[in-house]
Amino acid sequence: MVTANTQQPLTLGQLIVQAIESYPERVALVDGERSLSYRQLGERIAAACRVFQVAGMRRGDVVAQLSSNRIEMFCAMAAAYVGGFTSVTLHPMAGVADHAAIVKDCGARILISERAYEERVRGLRIQCPTVQSWYSHDQDDAALLAFWPDEVPAGTAALTAAGEPEDILRLAYTGGTTGRAKGVMLSSRAMLENTRLWLAGLDWPDAPRTLCSAPISHGAGSLIYPTLARGGTVFLQHGFSVPDWIDAVQRHRIQFTFIVPTMLYALLDAPQASKERLASLRALIYGAAPAAPVRIRHALQRWGNVLVQTYGQTEAPNTILLLDQRAHACATDAELGAAGRPFPGVEVELLDEDDRPVAPGGIGEICVRGPLLMSGYHGQPQQSAETLRGGWLHTGDLARRDAQGLLHIVDRKKDMIITGGFNVYPREVEDVLAAHPAVAAVAVIGVPDLKWGEAVKAVVVARAGTAPTASALIDYVRERKGAIHTPKSVDFVDQVPLTGLGKPDKKTLRQRYWSEQDKEIA
Repeated sequence: MVTANTQQPLTLGQLIVQAIESYPERVALVDGERSLSYRQLGERIAAACRVFQVAGMRRGDVVAQLSSNRIEMFCAMAAAYVGGFTSVTLHPMAGVADHAAIVKDCGARILISERAYEERVRGLRIQCPTVQSWYSHDQDDAALLAFWPDEVPAGTAALTAAGEPEDILRLAYTGGTTGRAKGVMLSSRAMLENTRLWLAGLDWPDAPRTLCSAPISHGAGSLIYPTLARGGTVFLQHGFSVPDWIDAVQRHRIQFTFIVPTMLYALLDAPQASKERLASLRALIYGAAPAAPVRIRHALQRWGNVLVQTYGQTEAPNTILLLDQRAHACATDAELGAAGRPFPGVEVELLDEDDRPVAPGGIGEICVRGPLLMSGYHGQPQQSAETLRGGWLHTGDLARRDAQGLLHIVDRKKDMIITGGFNVYPREVEDVLAAHPAVAAVAVIGVPDLKWGEAVKAVVVARAGTAPTASALIDYVRERKGAIHTPKSVDFVDQVPLTGLGKPDKKTLRQRYWSEQDKEIA
């Protein structure tokens, strides 16, 4: 019988070390045909810490990684947390200019990549001369130093976690959809609280089985730590494909996983994603972007009561609001559009422009208080003070609270369209269009208009085998929402552009139309 270490960890590094000590012979990580026990995970972390020390890394120094989901990537990240260093993980889908800006902003001393990004790294080495050491997770990458020894020494001395709760363990760079990416400073306190909230918000068995197909460099990676805390196994996938995902869930009896709405929709459109093949799931967690209520209803009808929605931000990761399985089971169609209620212990208020609570039923900005919050933005004290004014994280998301206490996100504050003096929230129009049987995906933006100031425009991906017309979709919205919310125009595209986190990239969409207008005015 395995007995877990019951001493409460004060840092995320301590939690990792306690898991290694408590479950040494259990399987911690699976990556294709490779696996690591908790004991071997500890040996890998110790080996990585030695490389950091030989490279002259000191507490608080930054190690950056550009890597897909793989055992080595997580081990290096965990070593940074245990060793008291700061981790920066570059999203593989971003461009070289974005990566270079992040590496220079964070002051990384070490960058670890993999052979698949050899060309990208060549460009980064030219643009980032202050990086002192360039490594590869792959032994046969001739262009870079091998980060890992040919054989990781077994039976190394017990690990000891370095650092304090307020040490910055992670610089998490925002997607940059509203401007230059910001380095969100996440302390060990915030990341440990994120783990505690996951454990408190969901029902975790002993030895849970968790699948990570979305990049663990970002939100999906937060499920690793509650899994380790319960002595479970994390299964890593190198990207998402419907057949591979379904096969992994069925073959490994996956219980917990995180996906974004675009992945959820792809699964719903796949006949092979049957309830029988996904029978092991306890929590199919979705988030990072709004999901259409009609699609969530279809998912409940198809897979049963396993859906969990979470709402968070990089500045307060993953665990601000929760719509759990029980809430999904009894939700009306309108309530399926809600983001949920606060996680246990998270304080949430809806505040107006003067930071006063809005009246019941009113729309206000979601503001959050508690140990989950970031410490600020790296090198941006003024923006940090503005975002955290009054001790509240101002999320920039507008919402209303219904009679059941559920928060319904209306839209991003910056995405609101002002047309003819009326405020239109794109999310409301998107939800209507998403319910149309010929619409596969939709994004709604405001575009310049000489008469209205801004006009509502829908950018639509038609479902395969259909041919909807702009006039039909415009009439569809008018019948359900009235003239103010009705798009003045509809554009059909093959794909709505997405950020690296799977959110509709409205900045890119708006640039197309606003830049064209600027040229016409000029």
